[in-house]
Amino acid sequence: IKQICLQMTRVALGTGARRFHVSAAFSAKAKVAMSRFEPGSSVNYEKMHENINIVRKRLNRPLTLSEKIVYGHLDNPAGQEIERGRTYLRLRPDRVAMQDATAQMAMLQFISSGLPKVAVPSTIHCDHLIEAQIGAAQDLQRAKDVNQEVYNFLATAAAKYGVGFWKPGSGIIHQIVLENYAYPGVMLIGTDSHTPNGGGLGSISIGVGGADAVDVMAGIPWELKCPKVIGVRLTGTLSGWTSPKDVILKVAGILTVKGGTGAIVEYHGPGVDSVSCTGMATICNMGAEIGATTSLFPYNHRMKTYMEKTGRGEIAALADQFKDDLVPDKGCEYDQLIEINLSELKPHINGPFTPDLAHPVSDIGAIAKKSGWPLEVKVGLIGSCTNSSYEDMGRAASLAKQALDKGLKCKAQFTVTPGSEQIRATIERDGYTKILSDVGGVVLANACGPCIGQWDRKDVKKGEKNTIVTSYNRNFTARNDANPATHAFVTSPEIVTALALAGTLNFNPETDYLTAPSGEKFKLEPPTGDELPSRDFDPGQDTYQHPPTDSSSVKVNVNPSSNRLQLLEPFDKWHGKDLEDLRVLIKVKGKCTTDHISAAGPWLKFRGHLDNISNNLLIGAVNIENDAVNKVKNQLTGEYEGVPDVARHYKANGVNWLVVGDENYGEGSSREHAALEPRHLGGRAIIVKSFARIHETNLKKQGLLPLTFADPSDYDKIHPDDKISITGLKSLSPGKPLTAVIKHSDGSQDRISLNHTFNETQIEWFQAGSALNRMKELQ
Repeated sequence: IKQICLQMTRVALGTGARRFHVSAAFSAKAKVAMSRFEPGSSVNYEKMHENINIVRKRLNRPLTLSEKIVYGHLDNPAGQEIERGRTYLRLRPDRVAMQDATAQMAMLQFISSGLPKVAVPSTIHCDHLIEAQIGAAQDLQRAKDVNQEVYNFLATAAAKYGVGFWKPGSGIIHQIVLENYAYPGVMLIGTDSHTPNGGGLGSISIGVGGADAVDVMAGIPWELKCPKVIGVRLTGTLSGWTSPKDVILKVAGILTVKGGTGAIVEYHGPGVDSVSCTGMATICNMGAEIGATTSLFPYNHRMKTYMEKTGRGEIAALADQFKDDLVPDKGCEYDQLIEINLSELKPHINGPFTPDLAHPVSDIGAIAKKSGWPLEVKVGLIGSCTNSSYEDMGRAASLAKQALDKGLKCKAQFTVTPGSEQIRATIERDGYTKILSDVGGVVLANACGPCIGQWDRKDVKKGEKNTIVTSYNRNFTARNDANPATHAFVTSPEIVTALALAGTLNFNPETDYLTAPSGEKFKLEPPTGDELPSRDFDPGQDTYQHPPTDSSSVKVNVNPSSNRLQLLEPFDKWHGKDLEDLRVLIKVKGKCTTDHISAAGPWLKFRGHLDNISNNLLIGAVNIENDAVNKVKNQLTGEYEGVPDVARHYKANGVNWLVVGDENYGEGSSREHAALEPRHLGGRAIIVKSFARIHETNLKKQGLLPLTFADPSDYDKIHPDDKISITGLKSLSPGKPLTAVIKHSDGSQDRISLNHTFNETQIEWFQAGSALNRMKELQ
């Protein structure tokens, strides 16, 4: 009765998380107004259908599903030039979602724009600032106390500018979006790289930086390079120990961390129907690790059932009417095709230190021994935005129950992170939480926690070599616990649970036996779990704040003396000349993710204060000169100092600088701080062999020059003590390379060609000093 009353109250107040009202013009306009969504929220399949027909006639060929949804959101479908992999599309996304760490800077930029309200439905989700220490209740309360200033800023800014606000404890942004906002055919952008999670419900959900979110919230068409389309055809059926996570672990091994760059990964084929809706979300979520623009699945009965269970039956019924627009055309062509037989797919585990190093679970013990990786599993961690569904928790609990029945508990430490308040409440009601706790699990807050480095880990010292296994999506060096010696492996929740029970990587649950305290040897039966609860989901506590109708009295204050928040000052405009004698701040060796450029973990607290967070600039990047991190030579003083210290010294002395990098520079998180920080500290250009998509765009948005070597071997021509001039900027135009003059300390010079991907609009960003500056110029 309590839950029914709570749900009725939410609906009556327009804040019920799981109900939609059908508009009177349902059949005529194919539009469903969403009662608890922000003002302006709607499902409009008819407009998308019209756009698809316009584009199909122009292109005169069958369309992939991703093309249908992307082209269905074109600002000008009749006139837009369309060529996969080449042209830039101007799009009209349906909504924006922001997590609290990136929302701070996004809202500060939106405030700087001077606009009174957001133009599209938008939400903020408090999930990144809760550190895992003791357990859910204590950690959540501590986060509310420590982050009160930031939470108050986000809540009042959301109320002031018409943005929905999910309070701390609500859950992880991507799970909340899946439960409430994603649906087949919607185009959603989110300020987090794992936004593609929404593809599990047939949506185009794309991770972006905060400046892109500001464009959409301002009502400006959003630009995206027309994606290529990689098809993954699934056949066969998932069964036994094989899970949806194994699909993306396998694909990551095939495509590597950059194989999906500039492309949408589109799953299709008869095997799709054997994957649950939340399982599809898992696959799409981790597609971020291959650099994909996004991933998605075609609309099917699994999605329909999930939407009905989460209170969106009306949308499911509408999707049925437009189903032809929500599946690929027969005969459509993909730029690359991968085939996976689910009946033959084996459980996988990827790592350490990179999510594309794929191994069958049956082989990992031998590989670890040969490679010198620690066999003992110190901690097993399940949950996160990737794998915290009701089905995931149920399958893990089924294994824990088998162990408990034999009197066995986990040999490793074991943590459980529910993805949302709804999942937490439902698995608690249905007994999963008790089973997972009884086997040794510690239930953490409904938040990102250790997945993003918010983990106050005590069991090992920094520098101590150890192994952890997680059901997360990313396992870069030091990501989870700030310990570069931690060997992190990503796998399914089922395999994490089995390895936590065994306490070692050298365990294959399909063939190996566990030993009970009684001495009895037993083998785990394959995991089982219901896709959805037999009863309705328990929504748990109401944690949503709807924006008020009248926000004129709402005040948004930023204390000038705050060390957490700082209003933004505009970046300087381009001076109209070539960039002369830039110093090389650092020449980066090897992998350089956004974690290396702007570390998370304890630095998350400064995400709303640009100057303070700039003190982590590139502190994780390896300097090719000395193989050290955060140790570069100050060419003005001759002393070796931290990277941010040298950058600040150069800026104070009027010396502009650049960074030289390797392949896939900026892979990983969508955090735009990795672009804001170098700009703030005097950077002008980033020259690399290749970029990750989101980071390249973020650099452009902040007025930097992201450039790539026309000849990758030219990377070797640059020395740390060189001065570099970038010429040709006065005639900067799409497709026209620039020239770098490399001036060596011995007086010799090299001239090399540098490519860029700027279009006309992006060139205007550079000339104005940033995209935000350009937006103000046009007001």
